[in-house]
Amino acid sequence: MPTRSRHSYLLCFALLLACFHARAQDVKVGARIDAAQIMVGDQARLFIEAQHNPATSQLTWATIPDTFNSLEVVEKGKIDTIKNGDVVTYKQRLLITGFDSGMFVIPRLIFPVKPSSGAAYTMHTDSVKLLVQTVPVDTTKGYKDIKGIKTVKASWLDYIWYIVGAVIAIVLTAAIVIYFLRNKKNAPPVIVPSAPPEPLHVKALRQLDELEKRKLWEHNQPKEYHTELVDILRSYIEARFHVDVMESTSDEILYKAAVHKEMSVHRLLLSNILQIADLAKFAKAQPTPQEHMAAIEYARQFVTATKEKPVAPPQTPPQS
Repeated sequence: MPTRSRHSYLLCFALLLACFHARAQDVKVGARIDAAQIMVGDQARLFIEAQHNPATSQLTWATIPDTFNSLEVVEKGKIDTIKNGDVVTYKQRLLITGFDSGMFVIPRLIFPVKPSSGAAYTMHTDSVKLLVQTVPVDTTKGYKDIKGIKTVKASWLDYIWYIVGAVIAIVLTAAIVIYFLRNKKNAPPVIVPSAPPEPLHVKALRQLDELEKRKLWEHNQPKEYHTELVDILRSYIEARFHVDVMESTSDEILYKAAVHKEMSVHRLLLSNILQIADLAKFAKAQPTPQEHMAAIEYARQFVTATKEKPVAPPQTPPQS
């Protein structure tokens, strides 16, 4: 092969290797287990971790089956999210057990990655081995028969303290009932003040906080996340502005907001929320993590900006 052609092939190979290295640096995945061997029926913990930069790539969490060959997944922990600068780390804990002895392999877990530019690719963890052992049996000793059940004679004296306790409880209960029945007529009525109704904006903000804590979109439920977000806004708009929007489409909601004196000023916030929600519910391309978080922040801004202003009590004119 000519020297120039050889150098060209080497240069192309180096460029491909550099691109793969840069791509691998952007996304990191791994799996480790806290025990190399367990007894039959015991449990081991498998820790899965993935890191990526949401600004440069979109990471899909690996599909976790219910069994790994002869190993069973007893529990799938929630996926925790830790953000450090531009890098987001996801962690999940699995409880693994086995009921057959032998050396078993937990296969590689595949993480699909879609970069902002370039072709999609996959990252995978290393496979993990787990030895499941049985309880050792000494075969040199003979078997022992199971002993039968022995019958023990019982007398009422064995239950004397239970009887005394029951009699005392009955006497005390009767005394308390008689006391309250005698004093019930003389007791003044107890008036329990009713709690003031929760302000509409406080209720909506509380519901948005509760929705955010459930992290539905981080658990592959973006459609449910945006459906509940929009329903919270629909309920708030109906109660606050007396506008029927529970059965309205996104375009109908925006039209009603545009012709409403108070909502028209904040129509852009509603438009941003509904566009992201429609993208999650109806479009093939899913919103980015930044859009998921932005949608709920837009909702908070809309509720805060349109909350009902407190009405000042009328002032009494001074007497002359």
